[in-house]
Amino acid sequence: MTDTGRPHPADEGGEVSAADRAVEQVFREERGRLLASLVGRFGDLDLAEEVASEAVEAALRHWPVDGVPARPGAWLLTTARRKAVDRLRRDQTYATRLAVLQAEADRAAPAPPADTTRDLPDERLQLFFTCAHPALAEDARGALVLRCLAGLTTPEVARAYLMPTATMAQRIVRAKKKIREARVPFRVPGPDELPRRLPGVLQVLYSIFTEGYAASAGPRLQRLDLAEEAIRLTRLLHRLLPTEREVTGLLALMLLVHARRAARTGPDGALVLLADQDRSRWDRPMIEEGLALVPRALAPGPPGPYGVQAAIAALHDEATDPADTDWPQIVALYDVLLAIAPSPVVALNRAVAVALRDGPAAGLALLDALADEPRLRGHHPYAAARAELLHLLGRRAEAVVAYRAALALAGTAPERAHLRRRLDAALAAGDAPCS
Repeated sequence: MTDTGRPHPADEGGEVSAADRAVEQVFREERGRLLASLVGRFGDLDLAEEVASEAVEAALRHWPVDGVPARPGAWLLTTARRKAVDRLRRDQTYATRLAVLQAEADRAAPAPPADTTRDLPDERLQLFFTCAHPALAEDARGALVLRCLAGLTTPEVARAYLMPTATMAQRIVRAKKKIREARVPFRVPGPDELPRRLPGVLQVLYSIFTEGYAASAGPRLQRLDLAEEAIRLTRLLHRLLPTEREVTGLLALMLLVHARRAARTGPDGALVLLADQDRSRWDRPMIEEGLALVPRALAPGPPGPYGVQAAIAALHDEATDPADTDWPQIVALYDVLLAIAPSPVVALNRAVAVALRDGPAAGLALLDALADEPRLRGHHPYAAARAELLHLLGRRAEAVVAYRAALALAGTAPERAHLRRRLDAALAAGDAPCS
């Protein structure tokens, strides 16, 4: 078993049985629902994870013998609840809590039968908001979402955040302790609080997707597992909050960007820029799904940043050829985005769009105006964009300096290889110094 209770694909040297595969599939699909129900019932995230793990272990023992039950998710939930009650009864520390929980359960409506297929949207939504509560540090929120809702193990979460497993384990423990000691409520925020809390949840999901779309370090440009987990979780949130335009916008943005995944790298894993991508490799069904969501994200009302970014991604995906890209409209959308969600990265992206609309000199002037922005000093796309525009303008000596700066900051091997090729091209042009 993994540290989250997920079954290993096979025992050492063995093969995966049908029952093992069933447990893996059910646990992956039902994890959020299972944990949400357990936390809602017992109010303890650690306890919920432990008894969920024990329920999976029980399934691995019983299902190969008795067969996979008709409603495996309900079987896991019933088993986990029983184990939680047994554990609380054995632990005197929890005796009073159990009595209170039982009293609350007795006052509530009768529980549905164990074989029910009833969905639990409110409880899963509650788990979203608990894991992404503003009382927690930003990276702790993302870690808990990956751990509890996506079902990643602690080592997997640690890799997502580029830190040692022991450090991430401590961070997760501290986050759970914070939830327990600060009495973070396990509930969906009310109508007055939801607009303030929802952006934090969306930011967690977007951060996970961004690391999957463009890894911050490592041998690969993309981490498709993280991107796909972020999309899966955002789909879930969209089902739970279908009228929230920014949830719709974030899902549309993720789909429209992720649809290009196969064309973003070559057969050897090399980076392929958007203008050079083979657009026949883009995922057309995913693009169509994303395009259908954009109008709903931009429904009447003040525009949201995810909806505007989705509209920008849609214009890229609708262009059958780089020359057909509607750069004037993209710049106009960046103007809107800069007004509602100003940031140096938005300003950087707008500058690049202006360069493609009005020429490299116009874009470079905007980039140079951002030179003193501290948040861009360690951001290699800024140096890379300056290098490209300088190169296009024939200022190759300056381009070499900028390429070297970008190369020193790039985190993944494909990005470094691409920048090295561009640097070599600038040096080979003859105007740049060779040292």
